[in-house]
Amino acid sequence: MFDVSPRTRDLHARLTAFMDEHIYPNEAEFHRQVNDGNRWEHVELIEDLKPHAREQGLWNLFLPPASDPRGEFGPGLTNLEYAPLCEVMGRVWWAPEIFNCNAPDTGNMEVLARYGTPEQQEQWLVPLLNGEIRSAFSMTEPEVASSDATNIQASIQRDGDDYVINARKWWTSGAGDPRCAVSIFMGKTDPNAERHLQQSMILVPMDAPGVTTERMLTVFGYDDAPHGHAEMTFENVRVPASSILLGEGRGFEIAQGRLGPGRIHHCMRLIGQAERALELMVERASQRVAFGKPLAAHQHVREAIAHSRMEIDQARLLTLQAAHMMDTVGNKAARGQIAAIKVVAPNVALRVIDRAIQIFGGAGVSQDTPLAMMYAQARTLRLADGPDIVHTETVAKEELRARGVDLRRR
Repeated sequence: MFDVSPRTRDLHARLTAFMDEHIYPNEAEFHRQVNDGNRWEHVELIEDLKPHAREQGLWNLFLPPASDPRGEFGPGLTNLEYAPLCEVMGRVWWAPEIFNCNAPDTGNMEVLARYGTPEQQEQWLVPLLNGEIRSAFSMTEPEVASSDATNIQASIQRDGDDYVINARKWWTSGAGDPRCAVSIFMGKTDPNAERHLQQSMILVPMDAPGVTTERMLTVFGYDDAPHGHAEMTFENVRVPASSILLGEGRGFEIAQGRLGPGRIHHCMRLIGQAERALELMVERASQRVAFGKPLAAHQHVREAIAHSRMEIDQARLLTLQAAHMMDTVGNKAARGQIAAIKVVAPNVALRVIDRAIQIFGGAGVSQDTPLAMMYAQARTLRLADGPDIVHTETVAKEELRARGVDLRRR
């Protein structure tokens, strides 16, 4: 079912070679450049590598035909074709930006490609596709449980030819980058409408008066500079009425369309993280000696390696199944499969990374390996784009519905 197309095999080979030549050897250099100057400036290394990636056709690989039916914005890979490529990029957390395949820009570009007007696409999508600007996504709020988008309290009020926006948001990913030019903002245009028709999404320039970055948030002490996750306030921010996406009351619809691809992209990258953690685990086990023999000669270490291999392969197959369903029946019909892998992938990655940390000992929690940061990112993704319990509920409801169980009956 999941046969790899010749086009994907070619791209996979070229992408792997690019990672081997330009990414892995420069991991220490990336961190040096971030830490030696202003952490919230663009990284010269990434900017230098982007033209090389683009020249090799390793650019904007993420947009599926459903979001770009005329093939205007990318090579037109399906979700299934993109999955193994996204996995390779995900092995190093900062690598996807080099190929213009980084979150939240991918999700925002897909929203603009699917739902944006020609004018909105010209203003924001084209420079995003060219890698000239970056973007943010403002949905989560500190005062409410934002895993249920109907809880959003942010206000978007029509005033003549403008909308006026007021809100406090946090975990606005991408807002730390100085090139971040626009945020897709979710709020309520009509609190009295039907529950799922109250919300709208609107494009807010980051330099609009009233937009303030209050602070950058850390994840287990990591600030993800220069990308970052911000707590922000929007105080009487005024934007043209033409900035609304798709129309008033369509925000929940857009959110469901956006988060499906975003969720599975995270899962694809997590498979790459877990695979790399396993490789590091095997390398360490073969070289390190404890109690008179290599770690690999100890049964519990071999069990850790075996369980990691089995779990990664299971998670990869579930990811590919979800991608295949998205391609063949659409994102909405594939919601059960997307929900399942969104629970499975981060939990598998956490277990594999944790085993690798244990085998590395003290080095595993230090800056000398990427494992600690990988663990922090994987743990965060049990919350980002909806916590485990939300997706578990979706899987259960889909299963019950398929078997004719009506949850509304008493």
